[in-house]
Amino acid sequence: MKIVINDPKTGKSYQKELDKSKQQLLLGKKIGDSLEGGIVGLEGYALQITGGSNKDGFPMKKEIAGQRRVRAYLGSGPGVRGLRKGEKRKKSVVGNTVSLDIVQVNTKISSFGTKSLEELGFILTPKEKKAGEAKEAPKPKAKKK
Repeated sequence: MKIVINDPKTGKSYQKELDKSKQQLLLGKKIGDSLEGGIVGLEGYALQITGGSNKDGFPMKKEIAGQRRVRAYLGSGPGVRGLRKGEKRKKSVVGNTVSLDIVQVNTKISSFGTKSLEELGFILTPKEKKAGEAKEAPKPKAKKK
C-alpha cells in the first residue's frame, strides 16, 4: 500500500510504500480520521486521511459508507471531470473506509513534529521525462529553390 503525504505549508507531496505489518494499522480507518505519523516514519507528526483509490483505480468518496464499490450519480468531486453546470453522471466510486483493496491512501499533515521532512528522509526526487519529451522537436525543412 502506498501512502501519499501532502505538506500543506509547501504544497509538495511525498510518497512512501508501507510494508504489510503496518498496513493492518490503517484497515478500518475512514476519510477524515487522524493517524500517527510514526506509521510511515514521521515521528511526532499527525496525518489526516483525505482519500485514496482501490486496486482498479476507482477513487474513494467520503459520502459513501463502507468498503464497497458503487455506481453513484455525481456532479463533482473525485472521479468526475468535464461536466457542465448542473450535469450529473453515473460513476463508479469506492466507500470511505480503508480495506485490503485500497492500494493508495492520500493524507495531509495536520500537525508538524520537531524535525523537518528532509531530516526524516523524505526527499523530493525530480520528475523523469517521458520518452516522447526527451527528443527534440524536428527542425523545419528548408525550402527548395
